[in-house]
Formats: sequence, structure tokens, C-alpha cells
Amino acid sequence: MEKYALVTGGSRGIGRSICVKLAEMGYHVLINYKGNEPEALTTKSLCEAKQVKAEILKFDVSSKEEIENSLGQWIESSGQDKLIEVLVNNAGIRQDTLLSFMSDEQWNAVLDTSLKGMFYVTRMVLNPMLMNRYGRIVNVVSLSGLKGMAGQVNYSAAKAGMIGATKALAQEIAKRNVTVNAVAPGFVSSDMTADLDATELSKMIPMKRFGKPEEVADLVGFLASGNAAYITGQVVSINGGLYT
Repeated sequence: MEKYALVTGGSRGIGRSICVKLAEMGYHVLINYKGNEPEALTTKSLCEAKQVKAEILKFDVSSKEEIENSLGQWIESSGQDKLIEVLVNNAGIRQDTLLSFMSDEQWNAVLDTSLKGMFYVTRMVLNPMLMNRYGRIVNVVSLSGLKGMAGQVNYSAAKAGMIGATKALAQEIAKRNVTVNAVAPGFVSSDMTADLDATELSKMIPMKRFGKPEEVADLVGFLASGNAAYITGQVVSINGGLYT
């Protein structure tokens, strides 16, 4: 049986680095993307350079129908030959504004991508993990979900919701040897933070710099490995000392 890792939002930034890390660990990789196929194909090539198979799967994680049509069909066609052993719920978007100016669309889009997306995708891949009595689920959350961030009420709520879900699901399935953990990055250099003033914000960080996507990927890789077998229901911060 071929063992796969699925990374949502895997085409760029932290998601891409996670895909490459899991490929280095020997997993075949499923790279989910919503719209940017050229970037997804670049990630695919980077993974294949690690001598594993890589496939791209296009679906919007907030759409139950798209997930069923793409990921559901992949699972059904794979039968007993392929198994998703690692799931990284990484897909997320920011639409920052003060609450008093926040539109329904800005609230819903951010909540749906992170929180609803985690629910739909995890539910789709969970049963085979439970039947196999092995699995690793890692949810990429945020410093914003732990301490809150002005201008990010939607994003903070979405990531805090993922943290609560991580802790609850971990308790439901621990006896089946399936772990569920979250990583909470602070400021990390990526497309998502490209609009931020890194020089000014770095002054707030004890390490005086933004993190690198590869540093987050290394942490995810550890939690996705057999070495993390007794760690579940945890939220691990990776933020240069900004907030713990």
C-alpha cells in the first residue's frame, strides 16, 4: 500500500514547504490548491525531486461538493492501493479589517476556509486512518488564534476554532493511534504576510526576525512522524518568542 500525505493549501508558502518536507520523509504527496495551478505544479516538481510521487488536487476546502468531487473521487479510485496517512490542514486566508467595518463576506470567507475546510477535509479522510489504526493530523493555526489580533477578528476566531477542534478530536481518536495536533506560527515570511511591514514588526519579536516556512515545515514533519506518537491534542507555538 502506498502511503500519502495530503496538504491543503499546498501550492505556496508554508504549505509548499510542508509538502517538500513530507516528501523528504518518504510520503507520496497530495497537493491541494484552489486556483493557482502553475504554483501547484511547481510544488509537485519539488516533491518529485525527492523521489516520491506527487499529485495535485484542485478543490476549494470550503466547498463540500468540490471536496467530494475531487478528494472523494481520488479516495474511491485508490481503493486499497493508496492510503492518506498524514493530513495537514493548512489552507487559510486573511481578510483583515476592523470588526465595525467587516462585511458578512469577509467574515464568512475566512471562517469557511479555515474552520469549515478543516471539518470537511478531516471528515473525508478520517475513517481510513481509524480503520488502519494509524494517522497524523496537523492543523496549521496561528498566533492570532491564541492571543487575538486587532483587525483580525475573523481570522482569530477561525484559528481559535481550529484549536478547540484539535483538542476535542484528539480525545475522540487517541485510542486508535491517530494523533491530532496544531502548530501556531507567528510572523512567517510567505505570500500571506507579504503585505506586512516586516522591518517594523520584527522589532516586536524577541528573535528580531520573521520565521521561515521551512522552520514551520520541520515542526509539522516532526508531529507527522512516528517519533511524535505520544503527543496529541497539543498546540505548539513557533513564533520567535513573540507569544507563548
